[in-house]
Amino acid sequence: MLSLAEIALFALASLLLALTPGPNMIYCVSRTLVQGRRAGLISLGGVLLAFLVHLFAAALGLTALLLAVPLAFDAIRIAGAAYLLWLAWQAVKPGGSAPFEARALPADPPGKLFRMGFLTNLLNPKVAMFYLSFFPQFIHPERGSVLLQSMQLGIAQMTASAAVNTVMIVCAAGITAVLSQSAGWLRAQRYIMGSVLAALAVRVALTERK
Repeated sequence: MLSLAEIALFALASLLLALTPGPNMIYCVSRTLVQGRRAGLISLGGVLLAFLVHLFAAALGLTALLLAVPLAFDAIRIAGAAYLLWLAWQAVKPGGSAPFEARALPADPPGKLFRMGFLTNLLNPKVAMFYLSFFPQFIHPERGSVLLQSMQLGIAQMTASAAVNTVMIVCAAGITAVLSQSAGWLRAQRYIMGSVLAALAVRVALTERK
C-alpha cells in the first residue's frame, strides 16, 4: 500500500497535467458550449472511462508493450493524430462553426458524446506515456500488490482530472452569451481552434518512444 503523502504527491503531478490544455479539455469545453453542461459532463464520463483503460494497460504491462513494439505504438500514435486532424478540419472547413458559438444544431445523443469523449482520450498516447513515466517512481513491489498500488495512483489521477474538467465545464457554459455577441470573434474561434487541434495532432504524431 502507498502512503497518503505519496498519493498526494502523485495527485499533484496529475493536477498539473490536467491543468495543461489538451484534447480532453478542448473536447469537453466545446461540447459544453454547444449543448450545455450536461453534454460536457457526459463527454467527461467518456474521458474518464478511457483513463481506466490506460490505467489497466499500464498496470498489466501493456503500456510497456506499446513502447517496446514500434508497430503497436505507431498505430495508436497515427490514429490519435488522424483523429485530431479530423477535428481540426471540422472546425475550419467551409460552413463550419466555432465551438463557442451559440447555435441551434441537432444535439449529439448522450451515447455519441460519451463515445467521442472516450476516443479523444483513448487515442492520446501522451496519457500512456504519463502513466509509464510516473508509475515506476511511486510503486513499491515489496509493499504488496502492484495492481492495487496502480489502482490507488489511478484513482488519484482520475480524481484530479475530473475535478479540473468539471470546473472548466461549469465555467464554460456561462460565457457563451458574451462570446456570441461578436461575429468576428466567432469566425476567429474556428481558426484558432482548428490551429490548436492541428498543432496537437502534430505533437502526437511526433511523439517518440522513450
